Amino acid sequence: MLKTSLLLVAGFAGVQLMSANVDGGKAPADYTKQIEAWRARRLERLQAPDGWLSLIGLHWLKDGRNTVGSAKDNDVVLAKGPARLGVVTVKDGKAAIELDPKSGATIDGKKQPSAGLVDDSHEKPTTVAFGTASFYLIDRGGKKGLRVKDSEAETRKHFLGIDDYAVDPSWRIEAKWEAYEPAHTLDIPTVLGTVDKLPVPGKAVFERDGRKYELLPVLEEADAKELFFIFADRTSGKETYGAGRFLYAGMPKEGKVVIDFNKAYNPPCAFTPHATCPLAPPENRLDLTITAGEKKYRGGHH
Repeated sequence: MLKTSLLLVAGFAGVQLMSANVDGGKAPADYTKQIEAWRARRLERLQAPDGWLSLIGLHWLKDGRNTVGSAKDNDVVLAKGPARLGVVTVKDGKAAIELDPKSGATIDGKKQPSAGLVDDSHEKPTTVAFGTASFYLIDRGGKKGLRVKDSEAETRKHFLGIDDYAVDPSWRIEAKWEAYEPAHTLDIPTVLGTVDKLPVPGKAVFERDGRKYELLPVLEEADAKELFFIFADRTSGKETYGAGRFLYAGMPKEGKVVIDFNKAYNPPCAFTPHATCPLAPPENRLDLTITAGEKKYRGGHH
C-alpha cells in the first residue's frame, strides 16, 4: 500500500472512519445527530492513549550512531524514559536499535536486545516501549526521526476539548466534480519547510453567496477510497487554526461530490508542537468565511 510521506505525518489512515458519505441531494433528516456522532468519534480518537494529544517529542536522527535516553548527554534526549535507553543506528537508509540491557524497554511488546526499525510508511511500525511512553520511527522524504508518545502526557491529561461552530446544514455542499485526465499534481508545503507533490484527480466547484469557488483534493494512496482536502479560508488565523483545516469527502458520483464543512477539523499541529503537518496550498486558500467545523484550539501552543 503506497502512502506519501507527507500524509503519513498526520496519521490520516486512522481518520478515515470519519469520512463523509456521498449520497447527494439534501442533508438527511437526522443530519445534526449524525454530525454530533461524528464529532464524538473524532474527540474519542484524539483523546486515545496513543492519539495526537499523547505526543511528547519528535527527534530527528543523524546518520550513524544516535544514543537515546533521558540523560542530557544523549544524542536524542527523551522527555521521559530511562537515562540510557540504547543506540539507534542509521545506515544506508535503514535504522536499527540496540537496547541498553538495563533500560527495561521492549520492542513490539517483547524483551529482545535489538531489532531493525520499520518506519511509519508501514501499517505497523516497530514500537519501542518504556513505561507509559513509547516511540517509533518516522520517515519524511528520507529524513528519519523518532516520534515519542506518552499516555500520561500533559497535553492529554489537561486537554481543553474542541470548540465547534453550530451544525449548519447549508455548509453541506454538493459540488460539481471536474475530473482531470490525466491526474494533475499539487505542491503541498509542510511545517518542516519541505514541499511534496501529490496527485490531484480533479477539482470540486461550488457556489456560495453568488460566487464560485474551487477546491483541489489530493489522494493519500494509489488506491484511495476518499478525497482529502487541505484548505484555509477567511477564518484561518482568527477563529480557526491559522495553517488551515482538513476535510475528507467520498469519491465523486455522477459528476458530483459532497463537501461537508461541518466535518472540517484541525490538523495535529493545532494541538502539539511535535507533529509535522501539511499546510493549505495557495490553490485551496478560499476568499470565503467558512463558519463550520472546528474552531481554533483554546489550549493551542502557538
